[in-house]
Amino acid sequence: MPIGLLALALGGFGIGLTEFGIVGLLPQVAADFRVSESVAGYLVSGYALSVAVGALALTAALARFDRKKVLLGLMGLFIVGNLISALAPSYSVLMTGRVIAALCHGAFFGVGSVVAADMVAPNRRAGAIALMFGGLTVANVVGVPAGTLLGEQFGWRSTFWALTIIGVVTLIGIRLLVPSAPAPAQVSLRGELAVFGRPQVWVSLAVSVLAFGGVIGAFTYIAFTLTKVSGFATATVPWLLVLYGAGTFVGNYLGGKFADRTLNTSLATILALTTAVLTVFALTAHSKPMTLVSLVLLGIVGLATAPGLQLRTMRFAQDAPTLASGANIAAFNVGNALGAWLGGLALAAGYGFVSPLWVGAAVTLAGLAVLATGSVRTRHQDRASIRQAPSERPASAVTATS
Repeated sequence: MPIGLLALALGGFGIGLTEFGIVGLLPQVAADFRVSESVAGYLVSGYALSVAVGALALTAALARFDRKKVLLGLMGLFIVGNLISALAPSYSVLMTGRVIAALCHGAFFGVGSVVAADMVAPNRRAGAIALMFGGLTVANVVGVPAGTLLGEQFGWRSTFWALTIIGVVTLIGIRLLVPSAPAPAQVSLRGELAVFGRPQVWVSLAVSVLAFGGVIGAFTYIAFTLTKVSGFATATVPWLLVLYGAGTFVGNYLGGKFADRTLNTSLATILALTTAVLTVFALTAHSKPMTLVSLVLLGIVGLATAPGLQLRTMRFAQDAPTLASGANIAAFNVGNALGAWLGGLALAAGYGFVSPLWVGAAVTLAGLAVLATGSVRTRHQDRASIRQAPSERPASAVTATS
Protein backbone atom coordinates (compact mmCIF):
# COMPACT_ATOMS: atom_id res chain seq x y z
CA MET A 1 0.00 0.00 0.00
CA PRO A 2 1.51 3.38 -1.01
CA ILE A 3 2.07 5.48 2.08
CA GLY A 4 0.61 8.48 0.30
CA LEU A 5 -2.83 6.87 0.63
CA LEU A 6 -2.56 7.33 4.39
CA ALA A 7 -2.05 11.06 3.89
CA LEU A 8 -5.14 11.23 1.70
CA ALA A 9 -7.08 9.29 4.34
CA LEU A 10 -5.87 11.80 6.93
CA GLY A 11 -7.29 14.58 4.80
CA GLY A 12 -10.53 12.64 4.44
CA PHE A 13 -10.68 12.34 8.23
CA GLY A 14 -10.39 16.09 8.79
CA ILE A 15 -12.90 16.95 6.09
CA GLY A 16 -15.31 14.22 7.16
CA LEU A 17 -15.24 15.48 10.72
CA THR A 18 -15.95 19.02 9.52
CA GLU A 19 -18.93 17.88 7.49
CA PHE A 20 -20.60 15.60 10.02
CA GLY A 21 -19.13 16.81 13.33
CA ILE A 22 -21.76 19.53 13.51
CA VAL A 23 -24.60 16.97 13.59
CA GLY A 24 -24.20 16.05 17.23
CA LEU A 25 -23.81 19.74 18.15
CA LEU A 26 -26.92 21.08 16.42
CA PRO A 27 -28.99 21.25 19.63
CA GLN A 28 -26.23 23.37 21.27
CA VAL A 29 -25.84 25.64 18.27
CA ALA A 30 -29.61 26.09 17.97
CA ALA A 31 -29.86 27.07 21.64
CA ASP A 32 -26.80 29.35 21.54
CA PHE A 33 -27.94 31.36 18.52
CA ARG A 34 -31.66 30.99 19.31
CA VAL A 35 -32.67 29.40 16.02
CA SER A 36 -35.02 26.50 15.33
CA GLU A 37 -33.93 22.92 14.78
CA SER A 38 -34.65 23.15 11.07
CA VAL A 39 -32.66 26.39 10.73
CA ALA A 40 -29.76 24.81 12.61
CA GLY A 41 -29.95 21.97 10.08
CA TYR A 42 -29.06 24.47 7.34
CA LEU A 43 -25.51 24.34 8.66
CA VAL A 44 -25.47 20.85 7.16
CA SER A 45 -27.32 21.62 3.94
CA GLY A 46 -25.48 24.94 3.42
CA TYR A 47 -22.17 23.14 3.80
CA ALA A 48 -23.27 20.46 1.35
CA LEU A 49 -24.33 22.95 -1.33
CA SER A 50 -21.01 24.76 -0.97
CA VAL A 51 -19.22 21.44 -1.42
CA ALA A 52 -21.09 20.98 -4.68
CA VAL A 53 -20.03 24.42 -5.93
CA GLY A 54 -16.42 23.90 -4.94
CA ALA A 55 -16.33 20.41 -6.39
CA LEU A 56 -17.21 21.69 -9.85
CA ALA A 57 -15.72 25.20 -9.93
CA LEU A 58 -12.42 24.54 -8.17
CA THR A 59 -11.84 21.15 -9.78
CA ALA A 60 -12.32 22.67 -13.24
CA ALA A 61 -10.18 25.72 -12.48
CA LEU A 62 -7.31 23.69 -11.03
CA ALA A 63 -7.33 20.75 -13.46
CA ARG A 64 -4.08 21.85 -15.16
CA PHE A 65 -2.05 22.20 -11.96
CA ASP A 66 0.05 19.62 -10.11
CA ARG A 67 -2.47 17.64 -8.09
CA LYS A 68 -0.35 17.58 -4.95
CA LYS A 69 -0.11 21.38 -4.91
CA VAL A 70 -3.85 21.55 -5.47
CA LEU A 71 -4.46 19.33 -2.43
CA LEU A 72 -2.19 21.52 -0.29
CA GLY A 73 -4.01 24.68 -1.35
CA LEU A 74 -7.37 23.14 -0.66
CA MET A 75 -6.30 22.11 2.81
CA GLY A 76 -5.28 25.73 3.49
CA LEU A 77 -8.83 26.78 2.62
CA PHE A 78 -10.11 24.13 5.03
CA ILE A 79 -8.04 25.58 7.88
CA VAL A 80 -9.28 29.14 7.28
CA GLY A 81 -12.92 28.07 7.21
CA ASN A 82 -12.74 26.17 10.49
CA LEU A 83 -10.88 29.00 12.18
CA ILE A 84 -13.68 31.40 11.23
CA SER A 85 -16.25 28.92 12.56
CA ALA A 86 -14.42 28.66 15.88
CA LEU A 87 -14.50 32.44 16.30
CA ALA A 88 -18.02 33.00 14.93
CA PRO A 89 -20.01 35.57 16.98
CA SER A 90 -23.27 34.86 15.15
CA TYR A 91 -25.11 32.21 13.18
CA SER A 92 -24.40 34.00 9.88
CA VAL A 93 -20.66 34.11 10.53
CA LEU A 94 -20.68 30.44 11.50
CA MET A 95 -22.43 29.68 8.22
CA THR A 96 -19.75 31.71 6.39
CA GLY A 97 -17.01 29.65 7.98
CA ARG A 98 -18.83 26.46 7.06
CA VAL A 99 -19.13 27.63 3.44
CA ILE A 100 -15.42 28.48 3.18
CA ALA A 101 -14.37 25.13 4.64
CA ALA A 102 -16.82 23.34 2.37
CA LEU A 103 -15.39 24.81 -0.83
CA CYS A 104 -12.30 22.62 -0.47
CA HIS A 105 -14.23 19.44 0.29
CA GLY A 106 -15.47 18.36 -3.12
CA ALA A 107 -12.31 19.28 -4.99
CA PHE A 108 -10.16 17.51 -2.39
CA PHE A 109 -12.04 14.24 -2.71
CA GLY A 110 -12.39 14.64 -6.47
CA VAL A 111 -8.68 15.24 -7.09
CA GLY A 112 -7.70 12.86 -4.30
CA SER A 113 -9.75 10.03 -5.83
CA VAL A 114 -7.81 10.33 -9.09
CA VAL A 115 -4.48 10.47 -7.24
CA ALA A 116 -5.41 7.46 -5.12
CA ALA A 117 -6.55 5.42 -8.14
CA ASP A 118 -3.32 6.21 -10.01
CA MET A 119 -1.22 4.97 -7.09
CA VAL A 120 -2.34 1.35 -7.42
CA ALA A 121 -2.97 -1.37 -9.99
CA PRO A 122 -6.21 -1.16 -12.02
CA ASN A 123 -7.85 -4.04 -10.13
CA ARG A 124 -7.35 -2.25 -6.80
CA ARG A 125 -8.73 1.16 -7.67
CA ALA A 126 -12.02 0.94 -5.79
CA GLY A 127 -10.08 -0.31 -2.78
CA ALA A 128 -7.68 2.66 -2.98
CA ILE A 129 -10.59 5.08 -3.23
CA ALA A 130 -12.25 3.30 -0.32
CA LEU A 131 -9.10 3.78 1.75
CA MET A 132 -9.14 7.51 1.10
CA PHE A 133 -12.85 7.64 1.97
CA GLY A 134 -11.91 5.52 4.97
CA GLY A 135 -10.68 8.71 6.60
CA LEU A 136 -14.24 9.97 6.42
CA THR A 137 -15.58 6.79 7.99
CA VAL A 138 -12.97 6.92 10.76
CA ALA A 139 -14.24 10.44 11.41
CA ASN A 140 -17.68 8.92 11.90
CA VAL A 141 -16.35 6.16 14.17
CA VAL A 142 -14.06 8.25 16.36
CA GLY A 143 -14.11 11.87 15.26
CA VAL A 144 -17.81 12.71 15.26
CA PRO A 145 -18.55 11.18 18.69
CA ALA A 146 -15.33 12.68 20.10
CA GLY A 147 -16.15 16.06 18.58
CA THR A 148 -19.65 15.90 20.02
CA LEU A 149 -18.30 14.94 23.44
CA LEU A 150 -15.70 17.72 23.26
CA GLY A 151 -18.42 20.20 22.35
CA GLU A 152 -20.62 19.08 25.23
CA GLN A 153 -17.79 19.40 27.72
CA PHE A 154 -16.16 22.63 26.54
CA GLY A 155 -18.72 24.20 24.20
CA TRP A 156 -19.30 23.61 20.50
CA ARG A 157 -16.54 26.09 19.53
CA SER A 158 -13.90 23.76 20.93
CA THR A 159 -14.73 21.24 18.22
CA PHE A 160 -13.90 23.78 15.52
CA TRP A 161 -10.63 24.66 17.24
CA ALA A 162 -9.76 20.96 17.17
CA LEU A 163 -10.64 20.86 13.46
CA THR A 164 -8.29 23.76 12.77
CA ILE A 165 -5.43 21.87 14.42
CA ILE A 166 -6.29 18.71 12.49
CA GLY A 167 -6.16 20.75 9.30
CA VAL A 168 -2.63 21.90 10.03
CA VAL A 169 -1.48 18.34 10.77
CA THR A 170 -3.14 17.13 7.58
CA LEU A 171 -1.41 19.83 5.54
CA ILE A 172 1.96 18.65 6.85
CA GLY A 173 1.08 15.02 6.16
CA ILE A 174 0.19 15.68 2.54
CA ARG A 175 3.33 17.75 2.06
CA LEU A 176 5.55 14.93 3.32
CA LEU A 177 3.78 11.78 2.11
CA VAL A 178 1.97 12.42 -1.16
CA PRO A 179 4.23 12.29 -4.24
CA SER A 180 4.10 14.95 -6.92
CA ALA A 181 1.21 14.27 -9.28
CA PRO A 182 1.42 16.42 -12.42
CA ALA A 183 -1.79 16.86 -14.37
CA PRO A 184 -1.94 15.23 -17.82
CA ALA A 185 -0.03 17.17 -20.46
CA GLN A 186 -3.12 17.84 -22.55
CA VAL A 187 -5.95 18.97 -20.32
CA SER A 188 -8.73 21.13 -21.71
CA LEU A 189 -11.92 22.25 -20.05
CA ARG A 190 -13.82 21.36 -23.21
CA GLY A 191 -12.47 17.81 -23.07
CA GLU A 192 -13.34 17.48 -19.40
CA LEU A 193 -16.86 18.79 -19.97
CA ALA A 194 -17.42 16.39 -22.87
CA VAL A 195 -17.91 13.50 -20.46
CA PHE A 196 -21.21 15.04 -19.36
CA GLY A 197 -22.65 14.05 -22.71
CA ARG A 198 -22.56 10.40 -21.65
CA PRO A 199 -25.80 8.99 -20.19
CA GLN A 200 -24.13 6.67 -17.72
CA VAL A 201 -22.22 9.55 -16.12
CA TRP A 202 -25.55 11.22 -15.41
CA VAL A 203 -27.00 7.97 -14.09
CA SER A 204 -24.12 7.75 -11.61
CA LEU A 205 -24.55 11.39 -10.56
CA ALA A 206 -28.30 11.01 -10.08
CA VAL A 207 -27.88 7.87 -7.99
CA SER A 208 -25.23 9.63 -5.89
CA VAL A 209 -27.64 12.49 -5.16
CA LEU A 210 -30.41 10.13 -4.09
CA ALA A 211 -28.27 7.58 -2.23
CA PHE A 212 -26.61 10.18 -0.03
CA GLY A 213 -29.71 12.35 0.19
CA GLY A 214 -31.66 9.56 1.81
CA VAL A 215 -29.03 8.68 4.39
CA ILE A 216 -27.86 12.17 5.30
CA GLY A 217 -31.41 13.48 5.37
CA ALA A 218 -32.09 11.03 8.17
CA PHE A 219 -28.71 11.41 9.87
CA THR A 220 -28.83 15.23 10.02
CA TYR A 221 -31.57 15.13 12.65
CA ILE A 222 -30.50 11.92 14.35
CA ALA A 223 -29.64 13.67 17.65
CA PHE A 224 -33.25 14.87 17.91
CA THR A 225 -34.60 11.42 17.00
CA LEU A 226 -32.44 9.72 19.62
CA THR A 227 -33.36 12.11 22.42
CA LYS A 228 -36.96 13.05 21.65
CA VAL A 229 -38.25 9.76 20.19
CA SER A 230 -36.04 6.95 21.44
CA GLY A 231 -35.71 8.56 24.88
CA PHE A 232 -31.91 8.55 25.21
CA ALA A 233 -30.23 11.20 27.36
CA THR A 234 -28.38 13.96 25.53
CA ALA A 235 -25.11 12.89 27.17
CA THR A 236 -25.36 9.47 25.51
CA VAL A 237 -25.57 10.82 21.95
CA PRO A 238 -21.78 10.79 21.34
CA TRP A 239 -21.59 7.15 22.37
CA LEU A 240 -24.59 6.23 20.24
CA LEU A 241 -22.91 7.86 17.25
CA VAL A 242 -19.98 5.50 17.79
CA LEU A 243 -22.29 2.65 16.80
CA TYR A 244 -23.21 4.40 13.57
CA GLY A 245 -19.60 5.34 12.90
CA ALA A 246 -18.35 1.80 13.47
CA GLY A 247 -20.90 0.63 10.95
CA THR A 248 -19.72 3.14 8.32
CA PHE A 249 -16.15 1.94 8.71
CA VAL A 250 -17.19 -1.64 7.99
CA GLY A 251 -19.54 -0.60 5.20
CA ASN A 252 -16.96 1.54 3.41
CA TYR A 253 -14.47 -1.33 3.38
CA LEU A 254 -17.01 -3.88 2.16
CA GLY A 255 -18.45 -1.44 -0.37
CA GLY A 256 -15.03 -1.01 -1.98
CA LYS A 257 -14.42 -4.75 -2.08
CA PHE A 258 -17.80 -5.53 -3.64
CA ALA A 259 -17.51 -2.68 -6.14
CA ASP A 260 -14.25 -4.10 -7.52
CA ARG A 261 -16.12 -7.37 -8.19
CA THR A 262 -19.66 -6.53 -9.35
CA LEU A 263 -20.23 -2.81 -9.55
CA ASN A 264 -23.91 -2.28 -10.38
CA THR A 265 -25.07 -5.38 -8.53
CA SER A 266 -23.34 -4.28 -5.34
CA LEU A 267 -24.77 -0.75 -5.63
CA ALA A 268 -28.31 -2.02 -6.17
CA THR A 269 -28.06 -4.41 -3.23
CA ILE A 270 -26.75 -1.71 -0.89
CA LEU A 271 -29.48 0.75 -1.91
CA ALA A 272 -32.18 -1.85 -1.32
CA LEU A 273 -30.76 -2.67 2.11
CA THR A 274 -30.50 1.03 3.01
CA THR A 275 -34.17 1.57 2.18
CA ALA A 276 -35.11 -1.42 4.32
CA VAL A 277 -33.00 -0.29 7.29
CA LEU A 278 -34.41 3.25 7.24
CA THR A 279 -37.94 1.84 7.12
CA VAL A 280 -37.33 -0.49 10.07
CA PHE A 281 -35.66 2.36 11.99
CA ALA A 282 -38.69 4.59 11.46
CA LEU A 283 -41.07 1.87 12.58
CA THR A 284 -39.10 0.96 15.72
CA ALA A 285 -37.51 4.27 16.76
CA HIS A 286 -39.45 4.24 20.04
CA SER A 287 -37.61 1.08 21.08
CA LYS A 288 -34.14 1.66 22.51
CA PRO A 289 -32.81 -1.84 21.67
CA MET A 290 -34.06 -1.62 18.08
CA THR A 291 -32.63 1.88 17.75
CA LEU A 292 -29.19 0.55 18.67
CA VAL A 293 -29.48 -2.18 16.03
CA SER A 294 -30.73 0.27 13.43
CA LEU A 295 -27.86 2.69 14.06
CA VAL A 296 -25.29 -0.03 13.41
CA LEU A 297 -27.05 -1.31 10.30
CA LEU A 298 -27.57 2.20 8.92
CA GLY A 299 -23.87 2.84 9.34
CA ILE A 300 -22.95 -0.35 7.49
CA VAL A 301 -25.17 0.20 4.46
CA GLY A 302 -25.65 3.97 4.48
CA LEU A 303 -22.35 5.16 3.02
CA ALA A 304 -21.16 1.87 1.51
CA THR A 305 -22.13 3.11 -1.95
CA ALA A 306 -19.47 5.86 -1.93
CA PRO A 307 -16.49 3.92 -3.38
CA GLY A 308 -18.63 2.18 -5.99
CA LEU A 309 -20.39 5.35 -7.14
CA GLN A 310 -17.08 7.19 -7.37
CA LEU A 311 -15.54 4.35 -9.39
CA ARG A 312 -18.62 4.09 -11.60
CA THR A 313 -18.43 7.77 -12.52
CA MET A 314 -14.69 7.60 -13.22
CA ARG A 315 -15.08 4.40 -15.25
CA PHE A 316 -17.43 6.07 -17.72
CA ALA A 317 -15.22 9.18 -17.88
CA GLN A 318 -11.83 7.51 -18.25
CA ASP A 319 -10.46 10.16 -20.60
CA ALA A 320 -11.36 13.03 -18.25
CA PRO A 321 -11.71 11.60 -14.75
CA THR A 322 -10.83 14.62 -12.62
CA LEU A 323 -13.83 16.84 -13.31
CA ALA A 324 -16.17 13.83 -13.43
CA SER A 325 -14.81 12.70 -10.08
CA GLY A 326 -15.34 16.17 -8.65
CA ALA A 327 -18.84 16.24 -10.11
CA ASN A 328 -19.69 13.03 -8.29
CA ILE A 329 -18.49 14.52 -5.01
CA ALA A 330 -20.73 17.47 -5.84
CA ALA A 331 -23.59 15.04 -6.41
CA PHE A 332 -22.97 13.43 -3.01
CA ASN A 333 -23.33 16.80 -1.37
CA VAL A 334 -26.26 18.01 -3.43
CA GLY A 335 -27.84 14.87 -2.05
CA ASN A 336 -26.76 15.82 1.47
CA ALA A 337 -28.35 19.25 1.06
CA LEU A 338 -31.49 17.81 -0.51
CA GLY A 339 -31.89 15.24 2.24
CA ALA A 340 -31.32 17.75 5.05
CA TRP A 341 -33.77 20.17 3.40
CA LEU A 342 -36.47 17.54 2.90
CA GLY A 343 -36.02 16.29 6.46
CA GLY A 344 -36.29 19.86 7.71
CA LEU A 345 -39.49 20.36 5.73
CA ALA A 346 -40.99 17.27 7.32
CA LEU A 347 -40.07 18.55 10.78
CA ALA A 348 -41.37 22.06 10.07
CA ALA A 349 -44.64 20.54 8.84
CA GLY A 350 -45.09 18.91 12.22
CA TYR A 351 -44.62 15.26 11.24
CA GLY A 352 -42.30 14.60 14.17
CA PHE A 353 -38.71 13.52 14.61
CA VAL A 354 -39.25 10.14 12.95
CA SER A 355 -40.25 11.80 9.67
CA PRO A 356 -36.67 12.32 8.37
CA LEU A 357 -36.25 8.54 8.46
CA TRP A 358 -39.32 8.04 6.27
CA VAL A 359 -38.09 10.75 3.90
CA GLY A 360 -34.72 9.03 3.71
CA ALA A 361 -36.28 5.67 2.86
CA ALA A 362 -38.30 7.20 0.02
CA VAL A 363 -35.26 9.00 -1.42
CA THR A 364 -32.98 5.94 -1.40
CA LEU A 365 -35.74 3.88 -3.01
CA ALA A 366 -35.84 6.47 -5.79
CA GLY A 367 -32.08 6.06 -6.17
CA LEU A 368 -32.49 2.32 -6.61
CA ALA A 369 -35.10 2.91 -9.31
CA VAL A 370 -32.83 5.32 -11.20
CA LEU A 371 -29.92 2.88 -11.08
CA ALA A 372 -32.04 -0.02 -12.30
CA THR A 373 -33.66 1.99 -15.10
CA GLY A 374 -30.42 3.57 -16.29
CA SER A 375 -28.52 0.29 -16.26
CA VAL A 376 -31.16 -1.58 -18.26
CA ARG A 377 -31.58 1.12 -20.90
CA THR A 378 -27.86 1.58 -21.57
CA ARG A 379 -26.54 -1.91 -20.86
CA HIS A 380 -25.07 -2.63 -24.28
CA GLN A 381 -23.73 0.89 -24.78
CA ASP A 382 -21.99 0.78 -21.40
CA ARG A 383 -20.27 -2.51 -22.18
CA ALA A 384 -19.02 -1.11 -25.48
CA SER A 385 -17.71 2.00 -23.70
CA ILE A 386 -15.74 -0.09 -21.21
CA ARG A 387 -14.24 -2.33 -23.92
CA GLN A 388 -12.75 0.73 -25.62
CA ALA A 389 -10.32 1.08 -22.71
CA PRO A 390 -9.67 -2.46 -21.41
CA SER A 391 -6.53 -1.40 -19.57
CA GLU A 392 -8.69 0.67 -17.26
CA ARG A 393 -10.75 -2.31 -16.10
CA PRO A 394 -9.92 -4.29 -13.00
CA ALA A 395 -8.53 -7.61 -14.16
CA SER A 396 -10.70 -9.57 -11.77
CA ALA A 397 -13.85 -7.47 -12.13
CA VAL A 398 -16.75 -7.92 -14.45
CA THR A 399 -18.21 -5.06 -16.45
CA ALA A 400 -19.91 -2.09 -14.88
CA THR A 401 -23.28 -3.51 -15.70
CA SER A 402 -22.75 -6.75 -13.79
